[in-house]
Amino acid sequence: MIELKNASKKYQQGAREVHALRDVSLSIKKGEFLSVMGASGSGKSTFLNLIGGLDQPSSGEIFIDGIPLHGISDDELTLIRRRRVGFIFQFFNLLPILTAAENVSLPLLLEGTPYSEIKPKAIKLLEQVGLSERTEHRPEQLSGGEMQRVAISRALISNPAVLLADEPTGNLDSHTSEEIFMLLKNLHEQGQTIVMVTHDPRAAAYGSRIVTLKDGMVSEDISLGGRA
Repeated sequence: MIELKNASKKYQQGAREVHALRDVSLSIKKGEFLSVMGASGSGKSTFLNLIGGLDQPSSGEIFIDGIPLHGISDDELTLIRRRRVGFIFQFFNLLPILTAAENVSLPLLLEGTPYSEIKPKAIKLLEQVGLSERTEHRPEQLSGGEMQRVAISRALISNPAVLLADEPTGNLDSHTSEEIFMLLKNLHEQGQTIVMVTHDPRAAAYGSRIVTLKDGMVSEDISLGGRA
């Protein structure tokens, strides 16, 4: 479903060349919940950016559903991100002037779909994450956990092939974090492919597989069983 073949990413920092990812070859199955762990600077964020089409490898190949993410134009990458990838960020990234339903609708609004057509689906997604009474609330009227649920609904509005979560509970308390992880686990059990970056072993354990990165390379790859 997602495949990396000898994917590497190098950055130039002045005269110094930094290898953020080194010849990583990895396959992620459809319906898998992959937790990616590693210390700061291990390559976690680079890994997520590459499979999300936010960046391209310096060398190697990356595919999502057989579609190459390497060697293509920025416009082609943008379309793949909009239509095949859902993003969940640590800081929610909701627009403060929009309601919850409008924030959820944003990816399809950017595609030119009228809000009147999107709104019923947005409301249904918000209902599924327990926010049926919050659809017309703006971010300032929501708790941190509620804002992250809105962000998850927004990530799902385009029926993405993969959901990418970057430290999704980094700004939440432990009780709210557990609620978000259970929500992600339920999505996985319904067949959603998820790749989550986390530094927390307890969070990683919600996945069906844990990959640990060290110095830009895979140092450990453990299956935890589960749906996938």
